[in-house]
Amino acid sequence: MAMEQTGRRKQKAPTIEGAASSSSSQGLVATEGKSPLLPKKQKRPVSRSLVPYLKGREVGARGHMELLGFQGELRRYALQKLPELLREHVLLLGTLNKVFASQWLNARQVVGTKCSTLFMMDVQSGHIMRILLMRDQEPELVRNQTSSGIHAIELNPSKTLLATGGENPKAVYQLPTLDPVCLGDLHGHKDWVLAIAWMSDTVAVSGSRDGTVALWRMDPNMFNGSIVWHNDTELPVYAHIRPRDMETNPRSSTNPSNRKVRALAFSGKNQELAAVSLDGYFHLWKARSTLSRLLSIRLPYCRENVCLTYCEELSLFAVGSQSHVSFLDPRQHQQNIWSLCSREGSTGVRSLSFYQHIITVGTGHGSLLFYDVRAQKFLEERASTSLDSSQEPAGRKLRLTCGRGWLNHDDLWVNYFGGMEEFPSALYTHCYNWPEMKLFVAGGPLLSGLHRNYAGLLS
Repeated sequence: MAMEQTGRRKQKAPTIEGAASSSSSQGLVATEGKSPLLPKKQKRPVSRSLVPYLKGREVGARGHMELLGFQGELRRYALQKLPELLREHVLLLGTLNKVFASQWLNARQVVGTKCSTLFMMDVQSGHIMRILLMRDQEPELVRNQTSSGIHAIELNPSKTLLATGGENPKAVYQLPTLDPVCLGDLHGHKDWVLAIAWMSDTVAVSGSRDGTVALWRMDPNMFNGSIVWHNDTELPVYAHIRPRDMETNPRSSTNPSNRKVRALAFSGKNQELAAVSLDGYFHLWKARSTLSRLLSIRLPYCRENVCLTYCEELSLFAVGSQSHVSFLDPRQHQQNIWSLCSREGSTGVRSLSFYQHIITVGTGHGSLLFYDVRAQKFLEERASTSLDSSQEPAGRKLRLTCGRGWLNHDDLWVNYFGGMEEFPSALYTHCYNWPEMKLFVAGGPLLSGLHRNYAGLLS
């Protein structure tokens, strides 16, 4: 989306990151006239006292079952209380430009940025270690295109492999050493990879800007492979893999030229792969040794569909757009798509994650919102941060607003924006470390021309 600077001189302003966006603030509310997918569950009263739990231990196996139930209740209680207790600690990333993806590695963090830098940060000390990107040739198609940066970083289920997207079809590293394993073959995607999802420890799927989805299988024998140095360019040559299967998104009648795959999510329970594309469609494949398309649904809100997540417990997909979060259960008729409407203008929803029945929403306005799917309402602020369950909600949506981060004061910033500092950082990525009760958030400005980064640890 383009804008113009008004005044004595008119100049064309930079475009907005990731597709388009812009917004002004309030939050998300349920769309009128839409029926929720899930009925509200009646919850039995739960004692917060340790006395019933201690008595239960005296009766052997019955006590063990009560212990499991008590622990489950504690987890649900902590899930409700944690967001309002989080406090921000800003992390310094130097002059890197925008953070698009992140994953926890124990107490550390791996992040990818728009300037195609892969690095590992120790969130305790702030120490940053750069990771060598795997490159052994530069395809002509990529060389002539604008850099999209690293939009995807995903760990396999056992956390022994890490896959990244970007200009390479797919790069895979071994964990915890971060030794190079392999690159995706150039006979796969013809454009930048924007999304990755693991189906198992050795099978992954990637989605590209060229509108294709590819299934890759890693051979365990290549994990101990060696690097051969190229004689001419002195660049290392790595092991390569070819996709086992590739599928192309069907062309839509409304926007046939924009089939870019923007996000992927995998359902292990149903062995199904979901994708959202920038032409406003939700696609679903049966994913086994090959990909077999099951359906393609036109989303009710189809601008800026840039993020997707899945809840195994509820069998529910959630798609973020310029102004809504849409919930889909593929087992239901498509008319049952349920949406939340954003009042943050057009900055939209930039990142989503499920944990049990709570979905965390990262917005383009630099804030985090928390929605309880079962209760069908947002978590609300309380009068104080006390854990006392008798404390009544204040009636306002719980919104955590993040800091501004670092901004490069270059000529573009001076000429277009007159030195304005008030640019919120869109939260392009966030991820939880639940054992340590920490949340990593990161991003940068929506305007593509601005060089800026933000990262924070909420704990």
